[in-house]
Amino acid sequence: MSFERRLIEQGIVLPSPPKPVANYLAAVRIGEMLYTSGVLPTREGTLAFEGKLGKELTVEQGREAARLALVNALAIVKQETGSLDAVVRVVRLTGHVASASGFTQQPAVLNGASDLLVVIFGEAGRHTRAAIGAAELPLNSPVELELILQIRM
Repeated sequence: MSFERRLIEQGIVLPSPPKPVANYLAAVRIGEMLYTSGVLPTREGTLAFEGKLGKELTVEQGREAARLALVNALAIVKQETGSLDAVVRVVRLTGHVASASGFTQQPAVLNGASDLLVVIFGEAGRHTRAAIGAAELPLNSPVELELILQIRM
């Protein structure tokens, strides 16, 4: 089954890809590898979640923010490749989680993104990952995600 079809079956409509907020590219392709820049949980250019996990936001809200950031990242991937069916494998997900002092559940937050990658891409969506706690993220975002993917040539 195509990855595009799986997305539809999940009821997910990819938004317009978010535009970079500074002087950088949303993604760079080198050969069969595609690298995304950090992606935030925005809707129509506005941050949908703000604050730190363990203070203003719960783990469940963090999972939702991670899932939304991933949907935005997938919109960038589709823009760069023409179709999610061009994805051969998700290689790595790096997630930064704005964390209050003592918050240690960054992996649980990033499961919002990791779980969706496996739902959409199946075994090709199983990836390596880093879950990093951060004192502050751009625009007071609770999460920022980066992807590395192998893409068909």
